[in-house]
Amino acid sequence: MKVINAEQAAAFIGDGCVLMSGGFMGCGSAHKVIDALVEKNVKDLHLISTDTATETYGIGKLIMNRQVKKLFASHIGTNKETGRQMSAGELDVTLIPQGTLAERIRAGGYGLGGILTPTGLGTMVAECKRVIEVDGVEYLLELPLRAEVAILYATYADRVGNCVFDGTTRNFNTLMAMAADRVIIEVEEIKNDIFGPNDIVIPSILVDYIVVSKEG
Repeated sequence: MKVINAEQAAAFIGDGCVLMSGGFMGCGSAHKVIDALVEKNVKDLHLISTDTATETYGIGKLIMNRQVKKLFASHIGTNKETGRQMSAGELDVTLIPQGTLAERIRAGGYGLGGILTPTGLGTMVAECKRVIEVDGVEYLLELPLRAEVAILYATYADRVGNCVFDGTTRNFNTLMAMAADRVIIEVEEIKNDIFGPNDIVIPSILVDYIVVSKEG
């Protein structure tokens, strides 16, 4: 684990990168790194995120700045610009049921070939997907999702990179920490001690870089 600044984190994310971003409506998102990506103006991102927050908050800033080419998300209704770009053909959006999205990310992190789910059978969700029958019951085969880089959030890290969370901020961060080639976690503070095993949510072995969000 290495401590870097937000600009150094953004340097790992180039044009066309497959990027995962943690958070739910901006809660639990890596805001400082997102701002650095806006400043860098990286283009054609393939973004995996449960939502796009709002036009001026969280990962929605990348949508507003037209930096995303392809989006995998479970809902976009809170960001009108996402819907506008999708309707205008400017943004390729794949909407995924939220539980299915979580399971596809988990499958990517755990090395699974996919997951079987009944969610979406008989709807647009099932278009161009394999249907597999198990004991007389039909399921959709949903393929795993992985990213080149994940930008995540945790409340605190200890001095070796173990991470813990306050409240609901963990959301998709814990799944995404397993499903990316490079994991960058923005934290509020680095503690000098080492967290106990019962407290650790994301272990240091999964963390490549830490960005500290608070000044100093």
